[in-house]
Amino acid sequence: MFVPGITKSSSSSTKLERRKGGGGGGRGGGGGRGGGSSGLGKSSGSSKGGSGSSVKSRPITSSGGLSFGGKSRSASAYGAGGGAASAIPAGMPFAGRLAGGGARGQIFGTRTYGSGYGSAYTNRGVSGRPFPFYFWPIVWGGATFLVVDSYLDARAEYGDVNNSTRPGGPVSVAIFSSPSVNSTFRVVADNDTITSLVSDLSANCSSKFSTNPVPTSTPLDPNATMPRPEQVIQYYRASSISLTLDGYNNSATYAAESTPDSPLPSNVDAALLACLNETIGLAAPLIDSGMALWTPSYINLFGLVWMLWAFLKLS
Repeated sequence: MFVPGITKSSSSSTKLERRKGGGGGGRGGGGGRGGGSSGLGKSSGSSKGGSGSSVKSRPITSSGGLSFGGKSRSASAYGAGGGAASAIPAGMPFAGRLAGGGARGQIFGTRTYGSGYGSAYTNRGVSGRPFPFYFWPIVWGGATFLVVDSYLDARAEYGDVNNSTRPGGPVSVAIFSSPSVNSTFRVVADNDTITSLVSDLSANCSSKFSTNPVPTSTPLDPNATMPRPEQVIQYYRASSISLTLDGYNNSATYAAESTPDSPLPSNVDAALLACLNETIGLAAPLIDSGMALWTPSYINLFGLVWMLWAFLKLS
C-alpha cells in the first residue's frame, strides 16, 4: 500500500438559476498555462428543478474513506465547502502543505492538468501543490500508458489510480453516452465522488444520455488506454475531477504551455455536455467546512471548561 511521505510508490446550500449562454468558451478557476488554457467555464446552472429552485446539500456516504491528516472528514454534494485552510502537521503525509479553504465558487479549472488551484499557481502539473478541497488530484498513467510529459505523471507523489489511501478511494470512472450523437463523456475522480455524481448526473441529465447501460462507477484500469489526459475538456476541484470526451485530442496537452487548446468537435452533443458540466460544478462533493482540521482535542476541552466556568460565575 502506498502512503505518501512514508512508503515508496510502485512506479450551506446552493442556489440554482437557469443557465445563461452556451456550454463552452469561458475560462475556469485559475491555474494551468498562464491564461492560455480554455475550459467549459462556470455557468449559472440549469437543474432538474429549473430556474430559481434550491437544492440542499446532501451528505455523501464514503466507502473509500475521507480521512485526511489523521482526521475523518465529512463531505456533501451541493455543499458550499470553504472554511479556513490549515497546515498539515509534521509526521503526516504532505506535512507543511495547506489543506482546505476551497469553496463551491472556485470549483472550475480549465483543460490543463494542475488548474483550479488559484492564481498563485500558473504552471501546469500538480507536484508540491496544496489541497484546497482536501481531495488529491487524479493521476494518469499505467503499465501500458506512455506519459510523454513528466508534469502529467504524479504517481510518485500521489500513488497509482488504485491507491487505497487516496481520500474517497481509488480513481474511478463513469461513462455517459449521447443517444443521438457520437459523443461519449467520462467523469474521472475518486470512487466516492463518482458514486455521488452518478446519482446527481442521472437525476439531472438522464433525458440527455443513453440509459442502456445505466452509468455506473467502475475502477479505472491502470492499464487502460482511455480516458487519456489529451481527452480532458474540463478539470474541477483542483484537478481532482476531470470530464473527458472520447475522440477529442487536445494538442496543447503535450505542447508548450502557451499553446492554445484544440477546439471541441463541431458535432459534440452540446446539451449533454452542458448538463454534465453544470451538474458537476454544482454537485461535486466538497468537504464540509467547520472546525479547523487539526485543532488539538485538548483545546476543545479547554474551551468547554472555560465556558462552563464563565457560566457558573455569572450565575
